[in-house]
Amino acid sequence: MVSMKDIALRCNVSVATVSKALSGRKDIGEDTRRRICKMADEMGYLSNAAARALKTNRTYNIGVLFVDEQHSGLTHDYFSAILQSFKVEAEKRGYSITFINRYVGTRQTTYLQHCQYRGLDGVLIASVDFSDPEVLELAASQIPIVTIDHIYNNHTAIISNNVAGMSDLVRFVYAKGHRKIGLIRGELTNVTNNRVTSFYRTCKELGIDVPDEYIQEGRYHDAVACAAATERLLELPDPPTCIFFSDDFSGIGGLDVIREKGLRIPEDISVVGYDGIHLSQMLSPHLTTCWQDTTTLGTLSAEHLIRAIEEPKTTLPEQIMVSGKILEGATVKDLTAEE
Repeated sequence: MVSMKDIALRCNVSVATVSKALSGRKDIGEDTRRRICKMADEMGYLSNAAARALKTNRTYNIGVLFVDEQHSGLTHDYFSAILQSFKVEAEKRGYSITFINRYVGTRQTTYLQHCQYRGLDGVLIASVDFSDPEVLELAASQIPIVTIDHIYNNHTAIISNNVAGMSDLVRFVYAKGHRKIGLIRGELTNVTNNRVTSFYRTCKELGIDVPDEYIQEGRYHDAVACAAATERLLELPDPPTCIFFSDDFSGIGGLDVIREKGLRIPEDISVVGYDGIHLSQMLSPHLTTCWQDTTTLGTLSAEHLIRAIEEPKTTLPEQIMVSGKILEGATVKDLTAEE
């Protein structure tokens, strides 16, 4: 690692003069300053992060709060894709990423205390229990915050358009002739509420009756819960002709149950997923699903959070919707062809 002392020796000046040149002070000659800065660049000098923070009043460090109920961590396909694009954009703009937890070393802290200890410039809340008192405490602080798929007052939210996505899926299945449609929902969150409400609303607009037993409870990213919910639907006296899985990953459990019962997809039963993860298009047959634009979600999150950090006086909270699209796949039978 190149130090200011190394630069001073090469330029035949004092360390103090190098420090003044690199910090932009005007009490040295311009020619000397330029010569020192040029030498620093040639030698690959990296300024000390602490000195940079002192000068700009920022640490160039952004926190990420990501705690999903299934403890899947960065193996969670949807959120890992968002966080990857968030990381790429943040690093491109000169920021590092720190994951937030309830500990500093072995000492337990709150999320807010952890952020304060690390001196974080801002926080992305990607997945967590948004009603957790410690999360609410963080959201009520003066730290700039952007959320994914959840709206807090006075903070920008980057939202995947689950209402439109679910409506598009229902209409796609309806166009294939399906009128008996079952839904496996995830745990109760804003995302779930938006999807379920959109499901009912679209079915009503299309004149589809949805019996209560056609709505089954599952959990996101939980193949076991989805398998159990799928079995309950298949055991109904009049089962649906198409089942909506809560998400693509969980749908693997549902697909296993269907095949264990000797049913063929889509000949005997149709299914759709949600998320559009890479795995969904590796299955045979390819899963029909609603693809969520994780690259745009992550990139916009970084852009808006850094804007709130760097331009606090001119930045207003926004709710930004990101649209997805239907990946047709081959898991929905065309019942109109039989009419």
